[in-house]
Amino acid sequence: MSATSTSGATGPAGDSGAGPVLDIRDLRISFATDADPVRAVRGVNLSVRPGEVLAVVGESGSGKTVTGKSVLGLLPETATVDGAVLLAGQDVVTIDPATLRQVRGRDVAMVFQEPSSALNPVYTVGWQIAEGLRAHGQHSKKDARAKAIEILGRVGIPDPEDRVDHYPHQFSGGQKQRIVIAMALVLGPKVIVADEPTTALDVTVQAEILDLLRRVRTEFGTAIVLITHNMGVVADLADRVAVMYQGEVVEEADARSLFASPRHEYTQSLLAAVPKLGASAPGAVTARPSAGAAADDSPPETARAESPPQDERASPVVTARDLEIVYPGRLGRAGFRAVDGASFSIAPGEVLGLVGESGSGKTTIGRAIAGLTRATGGSLEVLGHEMVGFRERDFRPLRARIGFVFQDPATSFNPLLTIEECIAEPLVVHGRGEAAQGRQIRRRVSDLLDAVHLPQHFAHRYPHELSGGQRQRASLARALALDPELLVADEPTSALDVSVQARVLEVFTELQGRLGFATLFISHDLAVVGMLADRIAVLYRGELVELDSSERVLHDPQDPYTRRLLASVPVPDPVEQQTRRDELARLRADA
Repeated sequence: MSATSTSGATGPAGDSGAGPVLDIRDLRISFATDADPVRAVRGVNLSVRPGEVLAVVGESGSGKTVTGKSVLGLLPETATVDGAVLLAGQDVVTIDPATLRQVRGRDVAMVFQEPSSALNPVYTVGWQIAEGLRAHGQHSKKDARAKAIEILGRVGIPDPEDRVDHYPHQFSGGQKQRIVIAMALVLGPKVIVADEPTTALDVTVQAEILDLLRRVRTEFGTAIVLITHNMGVVADLADRVAVMYQGEVVEEADARSLFASPRHEYTQSLLAAVPKLGASAPGAVTARPSAGAAADDSPPETARAESPPQDERASPVVTARDLEIVYPGRLGRAGFRAVDGASFSIAPGEVLGLVGESGSGKTTIGRAIAGLTRATGGSLEVLGHEMVGFRERDFRPLRARIGFVFQDPATSFNPLLTIEECIAEPLVVHGRGEAAQGRQIRRRVSDLLDAVHLPQHFAHRYPHELSGGQRQRASLARALALDPELLVADEPTSALDVSVQARVLEVFTELQGRLGFATLFISHDLAVVGMLADRIAVLYRGELVELDSSERVLHDPQDPYTRRLLASVPVPDPVEQQTRRDELARLRADA
């Protein structure tokens, strides 16, 4: 079904009188496998006009990325494509390879999900931008450099005259994404396909990238096909939305209409799964009285916890006083201070949310609590053990009382071990895996799979045979194998689809309520943290700037940085998101 709506969520939806710059007609894509062919896209019809943003949304496996790649002819040889993808008067499906190479970059460009994998680490960013210019015409070295500097400046890279000669590793994640967008824009394409361009970014950086894409649409007149599962991003940027499910477009409408009154059952469930600021987690138990700050905490002036005092009989499982963590410098350079004077505590059974941008020190604190990074100053007591200057021999017995859920279970699991062996690994490492206990271990793994709602037969699968959400639940099972008193969860849902994220959060909430382990939940998603945490601590450049109950932090933040952080979170409502974007602009101007 081709779209005809002209209503935009964030601005003009393109010239309604102009014909589509991209027209996809009855697109069907299947992939050859050793078994039957996999039908990934089934009769998709989409069109985009100049200067319009079309969001294609859906969960992993819905066919949205495959559809986007078909526009540039980037599908593998195992793909069979039927239908038409009309771009600048040419059918991408049928044109010859030489013509297709000219179309890429000139007529259509792609912004990939992970900029680090799209940039070559051994070449400067200026050389990589100039490479696209050289591939599509005769450009002198001086001219190509000048164009690279110009486009870097237009996408917001500071000091482009100097940074043009820098390498990708010398830029932050948000800056690398800007560079990838610059590479896509340098030849002035009519269409940009942006595949999950903000998935791995902090909310403040994400807001900046969305502002940049909005300017690209307005200043360059470029049409954008936005592929994403983040409905807040869709509400912030899209003019129209196409919802894909199992390879088909099940609903298409202008953004405001779709969010206000979704018609398809799948769209309704997708929107219902989006975390909302201040909402409770699915299946959440009645909130426990917060432990509040320990008597010897020294939070910043803005962190005035007014929760009920903790039970005097229950000592905190974690107590930090003026915690400092400094990474040593190299070649005579001064060290980097990642955490600077943070004071907080975590009581038994409490969930403390730790939020902040990349580089704020939140993951460093989590790793220090687990003994994976050295605390260098102040005091950090974990389960009664001082971590500043600790000896590994003394701390090793305590590791069995701490569970750790990593951000990406795909890299934290051994790919050569079955899920059963991965979950049982802590039991073996901590001396509970003797041969005589093999049956008990299998029973324990079976109980853990039940606890995280995974089928028993998954025990004999390998990590790559599970989906992202299933691997994350298996990672949670492994972290709980030894019945820990403390769980450190580092961005455990950041890369998951919203519906999968909702299921993982529901499992976590259920287990935490039933087993009562204390948790440090690290995330940059304030909506997720607000659903789970009793209290929230906000880090900014290594300093703890706010510490209070979740209710107070989310609805009455005291620190200007916390207010900017909250205003940066996109919400799945185009009307409200417009108001929030104006508020964020005001806060930035006041900063």
